[in-house]
Amino acid sequence: MKLIIKLVAGILLGVIVGLFAPAWATQALLTFKQAFGQLLFFVIPLLILFFITSGIAHLPTGSGRMLGWTLGIAYLSTLGAGLFAFLAAAALVPRLTAADGITPPADEAVLTAFFELQIPPPLEIMTALILAFVFGLGIAATGAERLRNLADEGRDVIRLLLLHIIIPLLPFYIAGVFAELAAAGTVFRTLQAFGVILVLSFALHWLWIGVLFGIAAVRAGRSPFGLVRNMLPAYFTALGTMSSAATIPITLQAVRANEVDEAVADFAVPLCATTHLSGSTITIVSCAVAVMVLHEALVLPSLMTMLPFILTLGVVMLAAPGVPGGAVMAAVGLLGSMLGFGESAIALMIALYMAQDSFGTACNVTGDGAIALLVDARTPSAS
Repeated sequence: MKLIIKLVAGILLGVIVGLFAPAWATQALLTFKQAFGQLLFFVIPLLILFFITSGIAHLPTGSGRMLGWTLGIAYLSTLGAGLFAFLAAAALVPRLTAADGITPPADEAVLTAFFELQIPPPLEIMTALILAFVFGLGIAATGAERLRNLADEGRDVIRLLLLHIIIPLLPFYIAGVFAELAAAGTVFRTLQAFGVILVLSFALHWLWIGVLFGIAAVRAGRSPFGLVRNMLPAYFTALGTMSSAATIPITLQAVRANEVDEAVADFAVPLCATTHLSGSTITIVSCAVAVMVLHEALVLPSLMTMLPFILTLGVVMLAAPGVPGGAVMAAVGLLGSMLGFGESAIALMIALYMAQDSFGTACNVTGDGAIALLVDARTPSAS
């Protein structure tokens, strides 16, 4: 919750600077935004490479049936959530925002940075993704301990960078975004759209939770309301921690309260904490639709154009770091390479996503309970 407060403070700072401060103050924030954006795009391929490699390399072995069901159901949930979010957001967001005439500026800002720093990324996004799968699967198959340690150590370095540099500086990055919007005269209309997408994402999260527990209740022969009620401690804990991994102990207690076999719970909950991201996918997809509607340089794509993005997003977010905003950091490269997001659109996307990250995480965690129930129903031998 402290991060959300800092992000809100960053938004307010940007608005005040963009509206009332001298031009040089706005340009200073824009200079920081540009440099920080270059660092962010440099880090993203490394994040994908090390986190996904490490995540795949550490997948449990010797539980093939349970592993297959858990990963399969988690991915289908993430995919279904993304498609559901796109259809709902594409139908509703243009209607809810068009009347307000929200038309943010194109990538050419009213004011420019004092200078531009160029930091070319070491890898293309898709190259990093394919390398991660090649090495992750290879390490899992061969048991290459040195490569596994290298992936783990690389993951730890990137996690430290995220925790101590990227995440703490995000409020200033977002301040730069809103200073630019304020200077261009579009900030209040953009904030109205933020309110619309926040309410929509929250509603979609709970609708998807209802879908998952409706299916799980049918399979388990239980009441969905009682199952969801038992998961509420995990939901509210995730709102505070903004991390599925940090919420695992509470999620385990909630899942066991739903009478899931202890062995299944101990296996499925930690695995889903890094592989099931339906709530984060709903947030990313609905926010992406909002940015495309807002941004005059982008066009809302068809379902068939959006489908490859959602399919790849579910893979890229595999083993997303257990830090606030990890999912959107992993998705940044795809937004640029597959949906054509420029720097200003990605900056707006990060600001919009981070403001509601805790709700997406809470949806992920709650959905983990439904997946554990479904896996339990599919693996009676575990009981």
